[in-house]
Amino acid sequence: MRPFLTEHLSFDQARMETVKINEGKDLYMKGIFIEGGVKNANQRVYPANEIARAVKNLNEQISKGYSVLGEVDHPTNLRINLDRVSHVITEMWLDDAKGCGKMKILPTPMGKIVSEMLNAGVKLGVSSRGSGDVNESSGTVSNFDIVTVDIVAQPSAPSAYPTAVYEGLMNMKGGHRVLEMAKDLNGNTQVQKYLAKEVTRLIDELKIR
Repeated sequence: MRPFLTEHLSFDQARMETVKINEGKDLYMKGIFIEGGVKNANQRVYPANEIARAVKNLNEQISKGYSVLGEVDHPTNLRINLDRVSHVITEMWLDDAKGCGKMKILPTPMGKIVSEMLNAGVKLGVSSRGSGDVNESSGTVSNFDIVTVDIVAQPSAPSAYPTAVYEGLMNMKGGHRVLEMAKDLNGNTQVQKYLAKEVTRLIDELKIR
């Protein structure tokens, strides 16, 4: 079985838009679902041709009448859990190496939660869920398939971090520096390695308390 791959995009990264049609009765989210051609925060690179093929395959499923359902937050596998479904993907398309798409929010329990959040101005991100082979040295992904795209939230400021982790960082030696570095770690492997080491040390300290 090929590795389980998820890639998160924040509201801003996904350039997410909320669209209402049918006199406001139908609510959609539209934006970038997955980025290709660049090394992402997970140190993986999705070539443009892999994104194009995956988008084509998903659109073929939609055109054949299959419902490509998505959930709130991520499960730990590729299975779709009907009790957590919040939306259905209606279409995907390419924009250079980016896989963009549109999803309709459903009147399910989870979908209603998403609708209320969007109507209240909450900024939600998206996260693709799929499988593929990853080259260990380059991070390049091949044989990529998108199973779905989920709706997710992500802390955008220190105050949104879990309290124990945030307070632990601020109380540990060098913790403030670690927190500042976290804001600029994207694409910087040296910072990422240092941050991983320091966070591991923090977790070990929290276990002792």
